[in-house]
Formats: sequence, C-alpha cells, structure tokens
Amino acid sequence: MNKRNLAIDFFRGLTMTLMVFVNEFWKVFDVPHWLEHYATFEDGMGLSDIVFPMFLFAMGMSIPYALERRIAAGHSTESTIRHILSRTLALLVMGAFICNQESRQIAGNRPLWVFLMITGFFLVWNQYPKDWKPARYLKWIGMALLATLAFVYRTPDGARFEGLWWGILGQIGWMYLFCSMAYLLCRERPWVLAVCWLVLAFVNLSVVPMRDGTQWIGPNVVADLAHSLQLGSGYGAIMGLGGLLLTLSDWKLEKWPTSRRLGLGFAAAAVLLVLGMAAHTGWIVSKNLGTLPWCLFVSTISVALYTVLRYLEKRGWTGWFKPISVAGTATLTVYMIPYLFLALWVVVNPTIAPWLTGWVGVAKCAGMAIVYIACAWGLTKAGIKLKI
Repeated sequence: MNKRNLAIDFFRGLTMTLMVFVNEFWKVFDVPHWLEHYATFEDGMGLSDIVFPMFLFAMGMSIPYALERRIAAGHSTESTIRHILSRTLALLVMGAFICNQESRQIAGNRPLWVFLMITGFFLVWNQYPKDWKPARYLKWIGMALLATLAFVYRTPDGARFEGLWWGILGQIGWMYLFCSMAYLLCRERPWVLAVCWLVLAFVNLSVVPMRDGTQWIGPNVVADLAHSLQLGSGYGAIMGLGGLLLTLSDWKLEKWPTSRRLGLGFAAAAVLLVLGMAAHTGWIVSKNLGTLPWCLFVSTISVALYTVLRYLEKRGWTGWFKPISVAGTATLTVYMIPYLFLALWVVVNPTIAPWLTGWVGVAKCAGMAIVYIACAWGLTKAGIKLKI
C-alpha cells in the first residue's frame, strides 16, 4: 500500500489540466454552454462544474497513501496530526490571499501585489533540498513578505485583508483536515468511514433545498451544525471521503485479477449513477448549491475514470501521460502559474479579440493550459516546486 499509485497521479494531473483550462474561459467569447459553469438554479452541470469536486476526490484518494507512509516511517500520531494541521494552515493562508485578490479590488498596484503574493508562497512552501541551510532564511523572508502584504492590503473603500470564504484552496484545506482526521481515527475500522459518507449524504439532503424550494427537514439544526464544522452542505467531505473509500477498496481488491477489478469499478460507478438519478427526483443538479445529485454524478465520473486509469497503469500504458505529468506531481505549482500571467494581463490590459469566440476561443484556452504546464515543468527542473 506504500507503493506510489500512478493512477492517482494520472487522475490528479488530468483534473488540474482541466482546471487551468476552464479557468481561462473568461478571456474568450461564446464558449459552448456544456463546457461552462451552469447557473445556480439551472438543473445540470457542465465540464467546469465537475473539475473542483474531482480534485477533492483525488485529494481523498491520496490521503491513505500519504498517512500510511508516515506511519510506516515511524512518525508518531502527534507528529502526524501536526503535519495535517500544518498542511491545512498552508492551504487556508494561500486560499485567503487568493480570495482577497479575486473577490475584491485592490487599491494601488494590484499586479505587483499578486506577483509578490506568489513569490511569498514559493519562498515559504518551496520544496527546498534537504538540509539546505539557506532554506530557513528564505522561508522567514517569505513569511515576512506575506505578513506585509496582508498588512498593507486595502480596497478602494479602505477595507482591510479578511478571511472571507477562504477560496478554493481554503475549501480544500478544510476538507483535507476533515478527511485526514477521519482516516486517522477510523483507519482500523473502514466501515465507520462508509457510515460517515452516508451521514454526510443525509446532511446534504437536509441542508440543501428541494426542487420546490422546501427543506426536507426543518427547523434545520443539521444545517447549523454543518456550517459550524466548515462542512457547508457537506459536498466537499462527500467527495473527499468518496475518494478515500475508493483507495481503501482498491487496497482490499489488490490481489484480484485486473479484468475483474475493472468490472467491479464500473459496477460501482453504475450504482452511484442510479443513486444520483434517484436523488435527482427530489433535488436539482447544481454545483453552486452543492446538491447530492451533483455529488453522485461527479462521483460516478470519478470512479469510472479512475477505474480506466488504474487499468492503464496495470497494463503499463502510461506514456500518454508524460506531457502533463507535472500537473499530477507538482499540482500546486501548476495551479499558481496562471496568477503570474494574471498579473501580466492586468499590466498589459489587452482587448479580447472578437475572433476569440466559440471553438477558436476554446482552442486558445487549451493552448494557455499547455503554456502553464510547460512553465511549471521549467520551474520544477530549476528546483522550484510548491510542496506543503
């Protein structure tokens, strides 16, 4: 179980490639609707609506491997908890910074602020060579830089730096904390994790309004409890625990023939699809609301995709992944690259060409995703890679 699972790298790499791809859509016109985010009360989902929850699913798949490696290496439970809290804090800090620059206007030189923000991230969380003495000083410089940026931050109306909603990375941080602690507590009793998944599904049905706008359960004490635990509608934890349970199932079936595991994986995806269709009778599919049908349909796609990728790995058919492999192994680095280009975009302030429309615009977005991955590859070759 401590051997690296390349299929998870494939899954994570494909997901991150799609993420930086769809995040470019705002720079072009008339993107086909099935590629975009659907509106909050529009019953359905586009490609953009499945990327983030699939990343949470990939995060969940990685947790048992990461924690079991620490345990096998002799790290104590207390040390592992500190490691989990450290990673969570890093994601929350980065999420808060990114959220402040995305959600509100910054008074002053925004491109410089964004550039220094990314520089601070890399100074603090770069994967420095082991026992390299200057690393400590560079980390302190990075922390001082981020503290200064937070202190001088102002919006045009004078508002200061705030936690806001933590951003995408912050959400990943909270879900990582929840799923990691759940795994540590229940690793000897995997069935408890399955029960937790079912409880979270119940929480989601209780929190999210039904098709007709009514609440399934009210007054909603469940919703208040879920929000106090940073779970919201529970969708993030559902996706994270779903990935975690898939890894545990994969370990359980390790000795099964590849063809039999392939069939079982597709059977599990089919079950999730049927459950999603059943939930869809009472709730719409909506990313913004975080509905259970949306969770189940994305879980269906995730399980089916992972099953195929695991099959390809077992067969040794992995060469196709090499061009985007950095997106699976230096995922956070790839995620940060577009923000440097955003700072440049604000400086140049270009006019979007009218011909960047439809599939021509989509092709341009795909090209930019390739550029971001190439930049991340270059940085990793230079010894610059975010690692929390």
